[in-house]
Amino acid sequence: MPVTVTETRTPEQLRQHYEVERELADRLRHATKEQRRTLYSAVYDELFKRVPQHPQHTNQASPERLAADVAEKMEIVAPFLNAKTVFLEVGPGDCEFAKVVAAKVAQVLAVDVSDEITRKRTLPDNLRLVLSDGSTIPVAAGSVDVAYSNQLMEHLHPDDAVEQLRHLHAALAPGGVYLCITPSRLTGPHDISGVFDREATGFHLKEYTVGDLSALFRQVGFSKVCVVFGGHGKFTLLPTWPAVVCEKLLDLLPHGLRKTLALKPPFRWLFGVRLAGFKG
Repeated sequence: MPVTVTETRTPEQLRQHYEVERELADRLRHATKEQRRTLYSAVYDELFKRVPQHPQHTNQASPERLAADVAEKMEIVAPFLNAKTVFLEVGPGDCEFAKVVAAKVAQVLAVDVSDEITRKRTLPDNLRLVLSDGSTIPVAAGSVDVAYSNQLMEHLHPDDAVEQLRHLHAALAPGGVYLCITPSRLTGPHDISGVFDREATGFHLKEYTVGDLSALFRQVGFSKVCVVFGGHGKFTLLPTWPAVVCEKLLDLLPHGLRKTLALKPPFRWLFGVRLAGFKG
């Protein structure tokens, strides 16, 4: 992640994190499809071992912050849920959000590459963990009403991202929706390389714009793609073209000015890359 006002590490510790993460990310970037099936979990494990000051080790969010994070996610997802919904989350992490969703829907499928985080947790009866190789979505075709991912797409090799999109489209029932949230390239980099580079070179293997990602959605068969626009609990669906036009204009500006503008509301609500893709 880039440096923030709460960053307490020394410049030397930041540099060490950057160099290790870039080395490991390059392994993923240059790996074959077959190698990547096991490499994702291996490189993350190695990162946490080699970078003892990584925020994953040192930043312990308060219960209040965790609850606020879940509530913020629910604001976007809740309008698409009902008691009969089959909900799928890709990259559920500790499953705290998936557990809250499970109380509102018929079934939750939590798709991840590992069950290490959730192994010792008690999960609701209607929440099932599904193990994946990082790009496939091993659930029955047409069985999902709402799919969701948050801060996941940018961590995938671009080839795997396209494959995962295809599998998500296949998993959705007709009329189903995939809600995808990922940081914008225009305000990045959003990994540790943001301290040193102007393009993501760490574990964000590719950061996207609305234009980039909406084109991929349509490529794999989504019949309608919208921007989820808004904040503070008030959201609406907009066509993608205004965001794409604004992105092209914004991309002409110098890097620093572009980031400053794009991070201010209402622009950050437009450029945060929050897409809803609907299956016809």
